[in-house]
Parts: sequence; C-alpha cells; structure tokens
Amino acid sequence: MAPRANWKGFLRLSLVTCPVALYPATSDTEKVSFNQINRKTGHRIKYLKVDAETGDEVTSEDIVKGYKVDTDTYIEVTKDELDDIALDSTHTIEIDEFVPKADIDNRYLIRPYYLVPDGKVGHDAYAVIRETIRSMNKVAIGRVVLTNREHIIALEPLESGLMGTLLRYPYEVRSESEYFDDIQDVKLTKDMLDLAKHIVEKKSGAFEPELFEDHYETALIDLINKKRSGMPITAKATPKAGGNVINLMDALKKSLASEKEAPPAAKAAKGKKPKKRVEGQREMLLPIAGKGGKEAAAAKEAPKKAEKPVRTTARTKKAG
Repeated sequence: MAPRANWKGFLRLSLVTCPVALYPATSDTEKVSFNQINRKTGHRIKYLKVDAETGDEVTSEDIVKGYKVDTDTYIEVTKDELDDIALDSTHTIEIDEFVPKADIDNRYLIRPYYLVPDGKVGHDAYAVIRETIRSMNKVAIGRVVLTNREHIIALEPLESGLMGTLLRYPYEVRSESEYFDDIQDVKLTKDMLDLAKHIVEKKSGAFEPELFEDHYETALIDLINKKRSGMPITAKATPKAGGNVINLMDALKKSLASEKEAPPAAKAAKGKKPKKRVEGQREMLLPIAGKGGKEAAAAKEAPKKAEKPVRTTARTKKAG
C-alpha cells in the first residue's frame, strides 16, 4: 500500500499553478521496534495523560496548548487562534527564488520528500515547473507548512518528478566555531599525506547503497528469531581494546600494507549480486531456517500450537 501524503496543496511559480501532494521519501517502519511490557504479566504498558498536580487523568478535549512564561504559569493558545494566524503556505508552495545547489550548506538539510501531481489535472504545469528548474541547473526555494509550522523547502528534479528537501532556519544551525576553535594547528609532512592519499585510493569506489547492511538490525532479527525458537542465547565476548598509536607514520604504513593485502569490500563485491535488503519485522516473521533447511521445512509442517514461544524466552500479547 502506498504511503499517505503528508501534505496536499498547490505548487506555484508566478502565475503557473498545479495541485500537488507531498510524500515522505524515507521510512523507518521496516526497522525492528519494541513495545514496553510488564515483566510479571506480559501485558503491554499503557500511558495515560494526567494532571501533574492532581494526578487525575485528563481527556483529549480538555487538553490545550500552553506556552510557559514562568514556573506554573502558562499562556493558553487555542486551536482557533492558531488557525487565525495560518500562513498562505499552508495550502501553497510558493517558489520564491532559484539558487545553485552548491550554495546550500549540508547542515541545513533535514529530510527528503517526493512532490507529485495530485490527480489527473495539472500535469502540464507540473512538467513546466520541473523542466524549468532542470534546464537552469538550480534548486527552487519555497515554503510549506507541515504540522502547523512553516518550513523552507528546496525543490529539484528527480527523474520524472520533483524531490523536495526541508531546510533548517539559521537559528537552528549551531556555529562550528564553538567546537573547532580549540583544534590544534598541526603541520603534516608530505610523506604522511602521501601515505594517507594512497590509503584513500585503495579504499575508493562507487557509491552503492544497495551493498550497505544494517548489522545491528540483522543482529536484532537473529536474536528475536532465536528466542522464538527457544534457542539458548549466549553473550558475546567483549573485544579487547587496542593499544594506543604512538607513531603516526608507522600507523599509516601498516594501514597501507593491510589495504594491499585485503581489497575493500566494495571492490570485492563487484560482479556479485547485492544482498537482499533486510525487510525488518517482515523478514523476522518468516520461518526460521536451520541446518540444511530441515528445521524450516519442519516448521512449515508443524501445527501452529507448536510455534508458541517458550514462556521464559518470549512474551505473547495477551487479550484484555
């Protein structure tokens, strides 16, 4: 099922307007997630909204927004008041200017979205705006309101569509001088830099994100599958810390030697099929394969009753 649009409205360049929808370009839903449960009963923990002073539960209709001005003093702001100050960008992405992509500091980037035509009309206007941005080799800067807050959005062509990236405001970006001022100014020899460049050349390759593997996610899935099948869990041995590097030149030489002996994983992987992308919980719910696949075949044939996890290793959701 396609994700729901985060926002629907209009994209406008001067007098050219078209209806559009904004969809998130990334997702965390495939990652393994946990619920908090009561160790004694196995029941899921439920959170209640309560009055901080009386301890009484508060219903949703009695909860309003408040801005803290002093201890226990708040200025109440209603939904109607917030609606009254709603900006035009609530329903329209107005393109204000065009800038070179290289001018956008990476620290200002927040998250990407896909901007697509909404419905059957407006595709011509959408294409005009998209191809204008593409032909100028620039990024269109506009404004959009998401969750009642106005955001700056940078639009650029991506294949047949537009990708919009939310940008931070200047007050949200910290100055690097707060962190870099104490870095010592050291002089490096040409030999050190040459060795470091050789290491970089040995490790250089094409950017192939399909080869990336989330090792922690894989370990989580393995842990949960083992607990589902009642297998014993053994703790990993703590790796020993390496000694302190004293001679930087020797460290660079050893690094270069090790790179010559073992080529980068990316280069070694060329010509091979990329690993299947881990699908998070979807993969976790598949039958658990054992040696030679015998356990997997047996699991398919076994009745559902046998699939219940051992109580000491996993909790099942209880009714009520």
